[in-house]
This record gives sequence, C-alpha cells and structure tokens, in this order.
Amino acid sequence: MTSCHVAEDPIKKVAIFGGTHGNELTGVFLVKHWLENGAEIQRTGLEVKPFITNPRAVKKCTRYIDCDLNRVFDLENLGKKMSEDLPYEVRRAQEINHLFGPKDSEDSYDIIFDLHNTTSNMGCTLILEDSRNDFLIQMFHYIKTSLAPLPCYVYLIEHPSLKYATTRSVAKYPVGIEVGPQPQGVLRADILDQMRKMIKHALDFIHNFNEGKEFPPCTIEVYNIMEKVDYPRNESGEIAAIIHPTLQDQDWKPLHPGDPVFLTLDGKTIPLGGDCTVYPVFVNEAAYYEKKEAFAKTTKLTLNAKSIRSSLH
Repeated sequence: MTSCHVAEDPIKKVAIFGGTHGNELTGVFLVKHWLENGAEIQRTGLEVKPFITNPRAVKKCTRYIDCDLNRVFDLENLGKKMSEDLPYEVRRAQEINHLFGPKDSEDSYDIIFDLHNTTSNMGCTLILEDSRNDFLIQMFHYIKTSLAPLPCYVYLIEHPSLKYATTRSVAKYPVGIEVGPQPQGVLRADILDQMRKMIKHALDFIHNFNEGKEFPPCTIEVYNIMEKVDYPRNESGEIAAIIHPTLQDQDWKPLHPGDPVFLTLDGKTIPLGGDCTVYPVFVNEAAYYEKKEAFAKTTKLTLNAKSIRSSLH
C-alpha cells in the first residue's frame, strides 16, 4: 500500500438518532419508521441501529424536558453519580453513553448520524466537528456529489469556545444532519425526502468503503463558525430589533459590512459591522432565541482529504 492512502478500519456499528430535540419531527418520523421497517437502512456486514434519543421530549413534542440533550455530553455530566435529582437529559445522556459509547473509547459506535431540523432556510446541511478527519471529509464529499444538483452545505463547528458537547460525540465519527426550513412540531414531505436521501448516500458510502473501494483525494468547501450574534437588546434585556427582511432566509449567502442585519420597530436599520464578508447560518432559528443567538457568522474554507480505503483491503 502506498503512503498516500489513509487506511481506516472498516465500519461495523452505526446508529441513527432521531428526537434529540423532540419537536424536530423529520428525524423522529424516519427513526420510528426504520424501527418498524429498517430494510432501506440495512447494508451487508453493517449493524445500523435507529434510536429515539429523547423519548419524553418526543412524547411532549418539545425541544427538551429539563435541559438541551445536545449540550450535555461532556465528561463532567457523563461522570455524575446517577440519581433522580439529575436533570432528565443528563440521566438520558448517561444511558446513551452506556449504550453507544463509552465516549472516547475503543468500544464506542463507529458513526452516529444525529438527525435535526432547523426553522432557518439552511437546506441540506452536514455538521462537521473535525477539519482534519479524512474519513468524514470523504463521506461528506460523497453525499454532496450524490445529492447534486441539490445543494448540500457543510458547517464546521470546531471553534474551541463555540463547540459544544453533542449527543453524537459519543461516536468515533460524529455526523450532524440538519435540514430546513421546517417549523417545530411540523412535518414537510420535501424536507423528509432530503434527509432520507442524505442517510441513504451516507450508508452507501460506508458500504462502498467496507467493500474495499478506494476514494481518491478530494476537497470540500465548508463554512467555519466565527462567532454567534445576539439580537440588539434594551436595558431590561428584551429584544429591541428583529432580523432585517433582506437577511431573512438568506442562510449561506454573503453578507458584507454595511449590509442590513436588524430592523427596529421604529424603522431603524442596524448594519453589519466589521471589515470582512461573512456567511450567516441559523438565521432567525426559533430554538436559538433562548440561547440569545440571532445568527452565526461563518467564513468559507476549503478542506482537503487524502485518499482513503479500508485497512482490510
């Protein structure tokens, strides 16, 4: 084998999580379907486990019960002594870590696909947590190519102070899948079809890799998080301006210094400051009002991956 290859172990165990946020219904709907009839997600020699991550929140059709399940998979929470006093999602995180982990161990699942919806106009989005991961860059390149001409964006959340402890981070290869726009508590056929295709192409990639197919070097364009932007607020902390109409639904589109960002009720426009063009994502996301995030600024990067093939071949 030549040195330009990255030889990776074959993938054996894959999980597909739905309902990490109980009101994001596409993942809930697909996972429930696959639990009843999983034929379309099975691939030879691969264990694929569909799983509802936050059943109580799913039952209530709410984002979470006590706290955000997608933020508590840090070693501190996972190591807390199990008791009824712990928030429900922290207890649930420990159960998920036991079933699919332990996190950062050899025994953990190879890949977790965590299915999410956004109310923002982000289309098909793959979330990457490691810019140096050849295997995931190759997988994302394959998914993007297979979905074309439908666009598929890659959101890189590697930033040391903005990265958070995701549910999927239990796996060796965590993959976030975010499809929108879709209101909370609602299903849309077009969004469901797009998410279903993303999973199909991802599983096809894994199958091809396990069968010994070599993937040549590739590049992908990604949007790297820089900072999160809050709404303007008054002295009492209330929102004092809303997303400007020219920014609404413009996720991934270039936003230049001086472009309108917010609009006050008396008609005053608040422009983008700074001196560089950014690409906004999660614009006016419903779930992020509580997190004081109106949108996130990103910059565009190109990532390269070496040629990969399974170490069995």
